[in-house]
Amino acid sequence: MIRLENISKTYVLDGMRQTVAREINTVFPTGASVGLFGRNGAGKSTLLRIIAGTIKPTTGRVVTDGTISWPVGFAGSFHGELTGAQNTRFIARVYGVDTDALINFVEDFAELGHHFHLPFRTYSSGMRSRLAFGVSMGIRFDTYLVDEVTSVGDAAFKRKSEEVFNRRMQDSGAIVVSHSMDLMRRLCTMGMVLENGELIVFDNIEHAIRRHLKNMSV
Repeated sequence: MIRLENISKTYVLDGMRQTVAREINTVFPTGASVGLFGRNGAGKSTLLRIIAGTIKPTTGRVVTDGTISWPVGFAGSFHGELTGAQNTRFIARVYGVDTDALINFVEDFAELGHHFHLPFRTYSSGMRSRLAFGVSMGIRFDTYLVDEVTSVGDAAFKRKSEEVFNRRMQDSGAIVVSHSMDLMRRLCTMGMVLENGELIVFDNIEHAIRRHLKNMSV
């Protein structure tokens, strides 16, 4: 369970105040796979990072009784001078998981070949995303935060990513951001729509998609 209590987030850009979350109170149920919808710039990625704890809200707090991943596919915490394998080993130690098991999983999943043993700074954006997704999926969390990550790679890799994600969802929940409505239908059972700083909850993913598309048409 993840509960947002009076969450607000306001930025000041070029002297203008922009509020992407306004006193949000809602609960993400244990084990649920929730699609998070909103226009570009609505604040979806910001809300994920607030839930992950990587940025602070202006007001309010996040309460949870389980473990939450960093935004899956986010490679910002990787060290550029370390290899993919070394970064993976470091994260395994931080999270207290079996180092060799995680390295074996990531090396097989990410399909980086010899690049897995080269410095992270030499990776393309796609390679960085594949490494980050592999590391995220290799660690057990109660809730995974997923931000457009399954769009990385060719069709075969996308299928593999979705298969791994679905296996994790047998024991965990997720909050998913994607521009693909078909993907949201396949991965999520309920949805939430972020619009003008307000978060509207729908128990049915189709109802959330319908509301989001209506917002986009205005």
